[in-house]
Amino acid sequence: MERKATKIIVIGTSAGGMQALCKLLAAVPENLPASVLIVQHLSTDSSAPFLVNRLNQFTKLTCKVARHEEKIEPATVYMAPADRHLLLRDNELLVVRGPRENQFRPSIDPLFRSAAAYHGPNTIGVILTGFMSDGVLGMECISRSGGTTVVQDPSDAEFPALPLNVLRHIAVDHAVELNIMGNLLVELVQEHVSGSVTVPSDIWAEAKIAEKVMTSSTMTSINELENSGERTSYSCPECGGGLWDMSEEGNITRYRCHSGHAFSRESLLTSMTNHVEETLWVALRTLEERRNILLNMSQNESNKGNRRWATMQEEKAEEMKVHIERLRLLLSQSALSDDEQMGEVG
Repeated sequence: MERKATKIIVIGTSAGGMQALCKLLAAVPENLPASVLIVQHLSTDSSAPFLVNRLNQFTKLTCKVARHEEKIEPATVYMAPADRHLLLRDNELLVVRGPRENQFRPSIDPLFRSAAAYHGPNTIGVILTGFMSDGVLGMECISRSGGTTVVQDPSDAEFPALPLNVLRHIAVDHAVELNIMGNLLVELVQEHVSGSVTVPSDIWAEAKIAEKVMTSSTMTSINELENSGERTSYSCPECGGGLWDMSEEGNITRYRCHSGHAFSRESLLTSMTNHVEETLWVALRTLEERRNILLNMSQNESNKGNRRWATMQEEKAEEMKVHIERLRLLLSQSALSDDEQMGEVG
């Protein structure tokens, strides 16, 4: 698919991102001949206007919260609002409450993928400090579409896991510290890209699928998914629907369901693990409630003088206690494992 494109800088970050963004944008001149679009992982109750006001204190660029169907302008920074995805459609912003990707909304991958689809080699993808792997697939889309990939040096990042995940999967063009990244971006946006933009067909197809699902709230047709990917034996942990492998051979594995939820392999595993843990907590609560009912029944039968029936209920309650203790041990071991993993990647 061929598209003409303008210079676009897309930035994705998670934990520690606000401090990194302030430092980065402070080094960028006010006449930057490119638009800057940012996805920072936010909780649903976060205030994007507050964060934008903070950015405005550190940069001469115009910073604003992205608005749906707004046309992008050079020397302007657009930040995704809380609980909304930010995408590009040509030179127009799409701010939508679509299905989560990699368990996040806003998610980095949809922005990067849409920028790669519409702007190809004129796209500059930047990943800063953070946890987990959201943004890795988006960086691959930019790289495969001829764009430029820039990642914060993990040794310079407050939380190096996200930059490390990018470096583990992609041969990026630049891995640099924040204090030189601003000047690097100025140089990159001034570089001339000759010829037309050629975007791989699978990236274009998935960008259009995501755009359709997120803007119209309609599910992806099974035929669309069958034509673009291969059905797997996995279920979506968000909605329970089937998952399709959308990746081309030799590229990073990615999954999508007909409801629009999308995952990298790492985020799918994390989501499945979380779902299992939630199910175990529900089971634990149910078992505890059942044990309490059995103990109450035993006490009532004992008060009536029905010792035989009271003993039977008491024995069932003791059997339930064994299952409860096993579940508690399993959940505590899971929590310890999560803490150890966070320590390794943090």
